[in-house]
Amino acid sequence: MEIKFTPWRMAYIQSADTPAHTGCVLCANGQAEPSATNLVLYRGTSCYVLMNLYPYNTGHLMVVPFQHTADLPGLAGDVAGELFALTQRSVTILGDVLRPHGFNIGMNLGQTAGAGIDTHLHMHIVPRWNGDANFMPIIGGTKLVPEALEQTYAKLHPHFAA
Repeated sequence: MEIKFTPWRMAYIQSADTPAHTGCVLCANGQAEPSATNLVLYRGTSCYVLMNLYPYNTGHLMVVPFQHTADLPGLAGDVAGELFALTQRSVTILGDVLRPHGFNIGMNLGQTAGAGIDTHLHMHIVPRWNGDANFMPIIGGTKLVPEALEQTYAKLHPHFAA
């Protein structure tokens, strides 16, 4: 068996055992100005775009409303509109910069549906390339992300700042 070391994942794994987090990470990031440190790429009027700290693929982004809510049907129309507009903009930028062959876009609403942060809804945008689902994640249960977060941030941020 081949072993891949991912020491940065331990903090995430151990955080699942912590019953009470001190606040919502998506709310905290929503208050921050865009930077490579917090992975926030863009702040809009009611939503923001950030890179996923634990990406499924290079360029995995999330569009997040500033409002702390898990209630998609109760989301105000202007917030829902900006959430979708930023999703469209993110797909355009990712397409121009990273040239993926496709995208997975969606939300996991509720813990049972797979939401890691189930109290604050957010849209996932995952770029996909032919062959990115090879034997490693399927047989080996290991996903390899071929680019460091800092490198991807440096590529994407200028396009969101424009």
